[in-house]
Amino acid sequence: MSGRVKVACCRLRPDAHLPRRMTDHAAGFDLSACLGEGESITLLPSERRLVPTGLALAIPPGHEGQVRPRSGWALRSGVTVLNAPGTIDADYRGELQVLLVNLGAEEVRIVHGDRIAQLVIAPVIDAVFDEVAALDDSARSSGGFGSTGV
Repeated sequence: MSGRVKVACCRLRPDAHLPRRMTDHAAGFDLSACLGEGESITLLPSERRLVPTGLALAIPPGHEGQVRPRSGWALRSGVTVLNAPGTIDADYRGELQVLLVNLGAEEVRIVHGDRIAQLVIAPVIDAVFDEVAALDDSARSSGGFGSTGV
């Protein structure tokens, strides 16, 4: 599937970095921390913090923004997006902030311009829930966690 979705992006601070792909075929656009001059955020082990990006987005109706961890950073330091994937709804116009958590054993320092997460723009299905008295049976039925084996 090819095609482009136009996402309006507003810098709330002039030094904010626009989302950017690091390779031509990357699904995600890297998001960067937008902190004041000389300011940093230190994430202690098990600590969570909202990290500002200095950006606001207007995602078109029928789409959402998914904020996801950066895999290399998660592997190296244990920092991840706490509510991954975080959802940016099409009608949200506030500052995009990323909820990070340090699951590693060492503190992690974040400075202005550090790439902290990635943004994927995805289509959203407008579902309609149809209430019924009972559901059709399936091979799995109500088998949940671990029901298909290890």
